[in-house]
Amino acid sequence: MTQSDSLNRPYEECGVFGVWGVPDASALTALGLHALQHRGQEAAGIVSFDGERFHQHKGLGLVGDVFGDSRVMATLPGTVAIGHNRYATTGGTHVRNVQPLYADYEFGGLAVAHNGNLTNSATLKQALVKRGCIFHSSTDTEVFIHLIAISLYTTVLDRFIDAVKQVKGAYSLITLTPDDGLIGMRDPLGVRPLVLGRMPGHEQDNGGWVLASETCALDIIGADYVRDIEPGEIVVINNDGLRSLRPFGDQGGRFCVFEYIYFARPDSVLEGQPVYEARRQIGCELARESAVEADVVVPVPDSGVPSAIGYAAESGIPFELGIIRNHYVGRTFIEPTDQIRNLGVKMKHSANRPVLAGKRVILVDDSIVRGTTSRKIVDMVRAAGATEVHMRITSPPTKHACFYGIDTPEESKLMAATHTLEEMARAIGVDSLAFVSFDGLYRALGHANRAEGARRYCDACFTGDYPIQLVDKEGNLVA
Repeated sequence: MTQSDSLNRPYEECGVFGVWGVPDASALTALGLHALQHRGQEAAGIVSFDGERFHQHKGLGLVGDVFGDSRVMATLPGTVAIGHNRYATTGGTHVRNVQPLYADYEFGGLAVAHNGNLTNSATLKQALVKRGCIFHSSTDTEVFIHLIAISLYTTVLDRFIDAVKQVKGAYSLITLTPDDGLIGMRDPLGVRPLVLGRMPGHEQDNGGWVLASETCALDIIGADYVRDIEPGEIVVINNDGLRSLRPFGDQGGRFCVFEYIYFARPDSVLEGQPVYEARRQIGCELARESAVEADVVVPVPDSGVPSAIGYAAESGIPFELGIIRNHYVGRTFIEPTDQIRNLGVKMKHSANRPVLAGKRVILVDDSIVRGTTSRKIVDMVRAAGATEVHMRITSPPTKHACFYGIDTPEESKLMAATHTLEEMARAIGVDSLAFVSFDGLYRALGHANRAEGARRYCDACFTGDYPIQLVDKEGNLVA
């Protein structure tokens, strides 16, 4: 994936996974990361603990590239492990930024895996550097490492709580220590996801616990879903079992609504809501709100598929796979000229000409960011012989940048922030363009309207309503 590609779609920062008290913990962690590959494709890492020593391996690339060799897995013994998939929103793509990050303290080792983004990381880093802290990476995750190091509290858990009380942002954390064991946490508003699972057969002992960004990572290893970690909750898993702490009290929750629209895998269940069904219902709402005469409903794969199924069912227009995705495309490896660069979309998507030729086509996609990818897809569909192209988007217009762990361009580069609906339609070359309404989105998620649903979700990328203070932005600081 190139930087230009990354600005054409929103990208999640990463996925986290941890397991406690299970043989071959690192192998289970690698499987869990494989299930979470959609949350980050730039790098992967695992840290394991064998009861005496920590072991780690990490590298750039997909999980299969980094952990596909059995000799690598043999270097990660132990019944406890945590892992991380990375997509960089802060810091560059360098091995030094690959998580989990590990550090040796006076109390022993500590590893941390972090999903999300801190909105005061630059402010904290500036203060920490003045105190003499030396940063070895450019990721905001390292802030946790230093805050724990300088804390005056005695126990590791108290140091951890002291650290998280100083940060602001949207995050899920999994930390591994020798004494306190596995520590999992979601930020006080629960913007980023984290779920708790249990391996079958461990109900009578203290082992078999699993923490993961999504339930699909539990499924791949045969773990049972227990519950979502609550906003602001800390769970501590060790030989004494599992205990829960709530140092922030109850501040409600503002779960990222884009998880349902695009990020999460459709077979995951988040906050009690099946992602597939949420997307299908969004498609139904779109069909009710923005009906148009057409011959076929075609998803832009893969996230558009469930919504296109819902749109087709509600409208009575046939669903067809008019665009075929190449699932074996990784990074775009040749880009010597603009001509070759513009062929990049054809490496990922191909038009199914017999389905499209002579047809009035409704394209269903999850979002429009800069509009360049949408334009290329529309051009491809028209070149395949479509007589009309109507685009339906399963999110409201993306008008604002995200500061909570989603890689989006600055607002001046977001098409919806600088164009009217009619201008957008002309720019991407469609006969009509419509986005799901706010009320339609929240109806699809089981609420009466946005006024009711927005109290549970963060939709700042659509509304500019940021529920967590943007400390660094307000101070014009860059992490």
